[in-house]
Amino acid sequence: MVELKMADGDSGSERGGSSGGGGGFQHFQRDQETQELASKRLDIQNKRFYLDVKQNSKGRFIKIAEVGAGGSKSRLTLSLSVAAEFRDYLGDFIEHYAQLGPSTPEQIAQATAGEDGGPRRALKSEFLVRENRKYYLDLKENQRGRFLRIRQTVNRGPGFGVGGPVGGMLSGQTIALPAQGLIEFRDALAKLIDDYGGDDEELTGGTAAGGFSELPEGTSIMVDSKR
Repeated sequence: MVELKMADGDSGSERGGSSGGGGGFQHFQRDQETQELASKRLDIQNKRFYLDVKQNSKGRFIKIAEVGAGGSKSRLTLSLSVAAEFRDYLGDFIEHYAQLGPSTPEQIAQATAGEDGGPRRALKSEFLVRENRKYYLDLKENQRGRFLRIRQTVNRGPGFGVGGPVGGMLSGQTIALPAQGLIEFRDALAKLIDDYGGDDEELTGGTAAGGFSELPEGTSIMVDSKR
């Protein structure tokens, strides 16, 4: 089942507490400087996805959060220009997925032939490189079905390019979107871009979009499911 909701109360990417530990003042300062403009929620199978439009002094950006059944949460951060490219790539993945026939047991066994039982090969792949960030999109398949894995890596040091990081620390976040929710996810993202994308310069990565180094990094936390 795929269900689209407007998230109420706290934003989806921030709901469920904090990552704990130190840095409380930095989190408070960032919250004071960042304004939330909109939040949408998608329920796909046993997962929840939140898409939040936020704004700081450098411009607007979108946070995407995945909350699993066990309460784990992963978050990606996209500038509006990258979000627009993601929207277009999602259209390509939707078209490719629609052309795939039903999986045979042999195909599933081949796709999950990795040592850990995870998906070994991608049915379709794309990637983006923007300053200190890389985004990988892979349509994969396992015994539970087909899904789009989206991975973001952030280099926190100098020397990042197409060939990878040089002398920097690399951190990454991954979300897995069930293929049956690709259209709903793309449409929700497109609506936020249409409503909050601003001018053409912002969507094409001009000065109005702000630098990638100003975007907050994605994080992974555990959400307390108890009421």
